[in-house]
Amino acid sequence: MKSSAKGSTASWEDTNTQDTPAGVPWRGAVRALVLGLLAGLLVAWAADWPEWRGTGRQGVWTERGVLEHIPAEGLKVKWRVPIGAGYSGPAIAGGRVFLLDHSPQPGSSRVTERVICLDEKTGKQLWTREWEADYRGLDYNNGPRATPTVDGDRVYVLGAKGLLRCLRVRDGGELWSVDFVRDYGTVVPGWGMSSAPLVAGSNLIAVVGGMANAKVVAFAKRTGKEVWRALASDTSEPGYSQPVLIQRERPEVVIWHAGALEALDPDTGAVQWSHPFPVTMNTPIATPAWSGNSLLVSGFFDGARMMRLDGKSPELAWRSNSGNEIRSDKLHALMSQPLLIGDYVYGICSYGQLRCLRRDTGERVWESQAATVERARNVSAWLVPNGERVLILNDRGELVMARLSPAGYTEIGRAKVIAPTSSPGGRRELGAVVWSHPAFANRHMVWRNDREVVRVSLDAAEY
Repeated sequence: MKSSAKGSTASWEDTNTQDTPAGVPWRGAVRALVLGLLAGLLVAWAADWPEWRGTGRQGVWTERGVLEHIPAEGLKVKWRVPIGAGYSGPAIAGGRVFLLDHSPQPGSSRVTERVICLDEKTGKQLWTREWEADYRGLDYNNGPRATPTVDGDRVYVLGAKGLLRCLRVRDGGELWSVDFVRDYGTVVPGWGMSSAPLVAGSNLIAVVGGMANAKVVAFAKRTGKEVWRALASDTSEPGYSQPVLIQRERPEVVIWHAGALEALDPDTGAVQWSHPFPVTMNTPIATPAWSGNSLLVSGFFDGARMMRLDGKSPELAWRSNSGNEIRSDKLHALMSQPLLIGDYVYGICSYGQLRCLRRDTGERVWESQAATVERARNVSAWLVPNGERVLILNDRGELVMARLSPAGYTEIGRAKVIAPTSSPGGRRELGAVVWSHPAFANRHMVWRNDREVVRVSLDAAEY
C-alpha cells in the first residue's frame, strides 16, 4: 500500500491479504491503526487527484501553501503538451498525469481514442494506449468524457462508446476490458458514456446502462469478473452523472439516473433506498453533492432536490418548484456539482448564475453573474474549495478566486489559464468553451482543452 498516502483508493484488503496469515487475532487492530495513520497523512499531504473531482469525488482541494492572490503578472505555466480533443478531465497520482483524447479518421465516423500518461513534473510522455471507436450517432462528438480513475498500480479508463479498460499504471499494458455494448447490450445514450468508474473496496462500480438489470455493474477490480448487477435499463436511460460513495450507517453508492436517485450496497448491489425523479431529456449530469445528513442533486431542466439522509429511508427535504430552466426558482445546474458549506448551498445555475441558497429550505439568498461573466444558456463553471475561498474554473478558461458567504460574492482575482476550444452548441461570446474539469495536485493545477494540456503553478513559494 505504498501509494496510499499519495491519494490512492486501493484498499488494505486488496494489497495485503495475501501476505497476512488468516485468523491472526491482532490483524484487525493493526489494519485499523495503519488505515488511521494513512488517512491522517492523506489529509495532511493531499498530494494527488486520482479520479473525478479528486479523492472522494467531492472536489475539495485540501493542500496548504497555495496562492492567496493572483499576481498581477499572471500565473506561471510549467509545461504545455499538445493533445487531441476530448472532454475527459485529467487525473493525477504517483507523479503521473492521465487523460483521454481522440483523433478522427478522415471521411469516417470512426475515431481513435487514446489514454495518455505524462510525467507530472515535466510533461514528458511516458506511454499511450489507443483503440478504435465508432462515434456514429454521438452528439458533441468531440472525444471521451469520463475522467480516468487511478487505483494503486492500475488505471481504469472509459471510452465514449462504452469500452472500459483496466491498464497498468507503469506501462499502459491492458489487464482486462469490458465492452458495454457487446457484453451487456448497452444502448449508448446520445451524449455518450460519461460516468467514470468508481472504486469501492475490491469492486469497480460502473454505470453500464446494460440490459437484463445491468444499468449498474460491479466488477472485481483486479480481474474484471462481474460481481453483481443492479437496476433495470428498460425504464430509463443511465444519464451522465457520476456515481459517488457516501457514508451513512454503512457505505452506499449513490446513482442518479434519468428515472430516479438511488443508493446501492457496494458489496451486493442491493437497493438501499430509491427516490423517483424522472429527468427531462434524460439529462442528469451534475454530480450529487453530499455533506452530513444532506444529499443534493440538481438538473438543468427540472431543478434541485435535497434529500435528508436521517433514518433508514431518506426523505425529500425540499425541491425546486419550477420545471423551467429560464424561470428557475432554486438551482438548475447543468454540469457543475453544487457545494454544501455550513448552512448554505452554492451552485451554478442554467444561465451561469452563481447562487447561494439556504440549505434547510432552498430559499435563494443571492445570485451573481460575475464569476461566469456571460448570461447565456449552458454557461457553466467548476467550484473547488481550498481553505477559506473557492476556486472557480469557468468555461472561458479562467481561474477565479473568490470568497463565498451568505453576505455575497467577493472576488479575490482571476487569470486566463487556457483557451476555450470546444463548440458550445449555441451562440456564445467567445465562440467556444472549456468543459473539461481540471485537476489539482502538489500545489499545481492541470487543465486541458482540445489542443493542449497545461500545468500551472499555484504554489505560493514560487511567487
